[in-house]
Amino acid sequence: MGLVRAPSMRRGDLLDEVINEYVAGKSSKMRLFKGGPSRIVATLTCLQFAFAIYATFLLYYMSPAVDLRPKPDFSWAAHIVQHWKQMVLPGRQPTNASLTPQEVCERERIDFSQKKSDDQEMIRLKRELYDEILDFQRRSSGAESLAELLSMKSRWRRGGPDVPKITVILNHFKRKTLCAQLDALLHQTLPFHDVWVLSFGSPNEDSLRRIVQSYNNSRISFVSSSYDFKYYGRFQMALQSEVDFVYFLDDDMIPGRRMLEILSHAGGTDKYRNAVLGSIGRILPFRQKDFSFPSYRKFRSKEAGLYLPDPAYNIIVERVVQVDFLSSSWFLSADLVKTLFVETPFTWTTGEDLHLSYQLQRYRDAGSFVLPVDPRDKETWGDSEHRLAYVSETTVIFKDVVQVRDEQWWRALTSGFVTRWAAMYPQAIDALFYAHSLDEVRALAPLLEKFRATAGKKAYIAVSGGAYCPCEAAAAVLRWPKEACKERRFRIFDVGSGAISGLSRSEVPLAQSVYSGVKGLLQIHNPVLLVAADGVDPFVRSALRMAAETSANGTGLVVLPRSSVENSLWMADLGSGTLRHWSKMKISVNIITQNRANSLKRLLRSLSEAFYLGDEVPISFNIDSSVDEATLSAVSSFNWTQGPKLIRRRVIQGGLIRAVTESWYPSSDDDFGLLLEDDIEVSPYYYMWIKYALLAYHYDPRVSVPELVSISLYTPRLVEVVKERPRWNPTEFFRGIHPNTPYLHQLPCSWGAVFFPKHWREFYAYMGSRFTANAKENPVMIPRSRTNGWQASWKKFLIDMMYLRGYVSLYPNFPGQASFSTNHMEPGAHIRAKDNVVQHKKDDFEVPLLREDFSRILPGGKLPPAAKLPVLDLFNQPVSLRALKSFGARLNQDVLDCGDSKIVSVDSSTGLPKNCSAF
Repeated sequence: MGLVRAPSMRRGDLLDEVINEYVAGKSSKMRLFKGGPSRIVATLTCLQFAFAIYATFLLYYMSPAVDLRPKPDFSWAAHIVQHWKQMVLPGRQPTNASLTPQEVCERERIDFSQKKSDDQEMIRLKRELYDEILDFQRRSSGAESLAELLSMKSRWRRGGPDVPKITVILNHFKRKTLCAQLDALLHQTLPFHDVWVLSFGSPNEDSLRRIVQSYNNSRISFVSSSYDFKYYGRFQMALQSEVDFVYFLDDDMIPGRRMLEILSHAGGTDKYRNAVLGSIGRILPFRQKDFSFPSYRKFRSKEAGLYLPDPAYNIIVERVVQVDFLSSSWFLSADLVKTLFVETPFTWTTGEDLHLSYQLQRYRDAGSFVLPVDPRDKETWGDSEHRLAYVSETTVIFKDVVQVRDEQWWRALTSGFVTRWAAMYPQAIDALFYAHSLDEVRALAPLLEKFRATAGKKAYIAVSGGAYCPCEAAAAVLRWPKEACKERRFRIFDVGSGAISGLSRSEVPLAQSVYSGVKGLLQIHNPVLLVAADGVDPFVRSALRMAAETSANGTGLVVLPRSSVENSLWMADLGSGTLRHWSKMKISVNIITQNRANSLKRLLRSLSEAFYLGDEVPISFNIDSSVDEATLSAVSSFNWTQGPKLIRRRVIQGGLIRAVTESWYPSSDDDFGLLLEDDIEVSPYYYMWIKYALLAYHYDPRVSVPELVSISLYTPRLVEVVKERPRWNPTEFFRGIHPNTPYLHQLPCSWGAVFFPKHWREFYAYMGSRFTANAKENPVMIPRSRTNGWQASWKKFLIDMMYLRGYVSLYPNFPGQASFSTNHMEPGAHIRAKDNVVQHKKDDFEVPLLREDFSRILPGGKLPPAAKLPVLDLFNQPVSLRALKSFGARLNQDVLDCGDSKIVSVDSSTGLPKNCSAF
């Protein structure tokens, strides 16, 4: 590579001097011949000497070690003509130092008119799309005219105290436009700092060098290399620049006189300083009605995108237009240039224009903009002779180049490149799966397929790509055709992690590429959930979390343990509005324990073996003052991996009522408390049941069950509120509806239930106003209920409140009364207590635990709509929710006297009674 700044002597100058002497000598010989014989001998001797010198130089220049490319033809005929010309036209042949641009410049001949289309259908389609894009931009971010742009406040302005330093880089190969470009640049209203003329592997290198030398301008440099660095070489050179802006020009761009002034002014505004600016741009294809994307060269297609400006369709850019990428010229801050090389390009042979805009958006959040022009003033145009762009346009005439560029922009779009189509038409899908390895693809495949097979659901998968998880290999694992990676239809995305990290063992580039790619995909597709498999690289997991947290759509991150995926297929049955609350809820486990260490260990073991769907689940232990050493040891040594562990111990014995009611209090309306006594054991699926039920009946925006107070893990076998306590089997009872339908029951459960925050606050306030040391002072007497005689029971107060206000709990119902919790009926405060005359048979209370995926047993394989849930009163009789409220109102024993047609309404934030309301 050579750098030429000043002219140098041509290699033939010395030879020309010799020939001139020979010609001069020949004239003298003619005069001396008349003077005498002695002079003839002297003349012949001089002539002989001249020929000897000439032959010596001729042999030198014929040597293969001498580069003859910049020399004129050294044939005898050429020399004779040259010498006779000197004889006829006096004066010396000028050296390179004295050459002028007028002598060496070549001009591009344009012997055709500007292309104009007469296809009215195409003109209509292109114009409609352009108007849609411009209208969207006006509404979203604004689209300034040239006058409006120049009136914006800018750091740089012509004649101001600060004048930007601009390096102009001209890339030339065969075109004859260099002189036109240099002339245009030298006459700019805002002067450039320097110009670099690049010639990489050009057959016209010597001609280009002579042109640069002829301008004899220290600010214009010539850089050459016999190696062709193609389209990326100029950007690599720009990495060495120490200026404010770099302006790259293809050899078909002749800028108007005001171009540097306009570009630098725009680059100095707050709005466009983090951007790449130019004069020609492209809008990439839009999605077609069949949900596929066409080639950007598809004819007679509105969806094929736009080329701007396009005189063929009479489209002139009179307002700033954001485009997907720029072509032929790029003006950007020198600092942004390095972004082009963050990732390895898709190909080095073409597409540097798309790659630049893609990288700038992905890693610098920088847009690409075509600046407006004044149609009547070509001095404001970046391509004052647009016909040049129609000569030898390789992206049009070569089919293989079109195919490569189609693959390139599709790869960019599926790697998170937010195109104008994506910005104008944001998608809304249910889930985006991310897999960093083929094992993760296999783990997530069942849930992905369930989403895709469920009517009304949309779900795609993104893979890391490269050596981590090649797209084609991932498609094979999913039993999809390999063409799925290139078919220009959304299904599988490659975020291109290998393009930035390569063989690096550093976690930084890996996390950066995953974050940048997934962030873009979330912006395009707006999934409700981003789903990954547990065990993913921790830095990748952090990148996914950051991408989800910055999502404008509020995408929730779900990192599923691989063992849970097969049992989480019910996720696909929930609506998008419901899934949005997946990560919103917080469910805590609150254990009440005293002196049953072995029972506690059994409960803790069952909790540890359950499926938690990747959620953080806090656990707390609530211990009374007289706890034994074995229980304390079991609590302190327990390792809880699902979340924080909290231990509370009383100083003074409080008893069971305080132990239970004070074990948990909600911190927000999304904080749910699971209360468990230590003789309970839970099913591995207990947490899934709670989460599924909360999403279906509490968070579904289409469902409103304000009467729902809690979700039970347990299915009772007895009707415990009547004196006889008869056996009861819900499977048989609901056979006419569905044997395994869940149901709503007015009886709360004390053997494993999760309580809702608003109602628990309400219960606190209610109990605070009704609790006395003497249980007989409780004024609530429910007809025919044996709970009236219960003493020292927190559950009695909850039953009273639920009866008075018409509240219910949700209960599971499976074959054999299998449940998500069971009570082992071990001695405690009530069971086998001295003052408890009721005999408790273990067979009446202990139920089998569910050990299989419960969703397959539900009606239709999913939770039924809330409106179809059967409702039972306190005595296991079918009623309506309205009837329950009526029963409570008629009892008229609540903390407020509301009559028999209204019930107490409370403040949801405090739980305190507020007024009476109709039902």
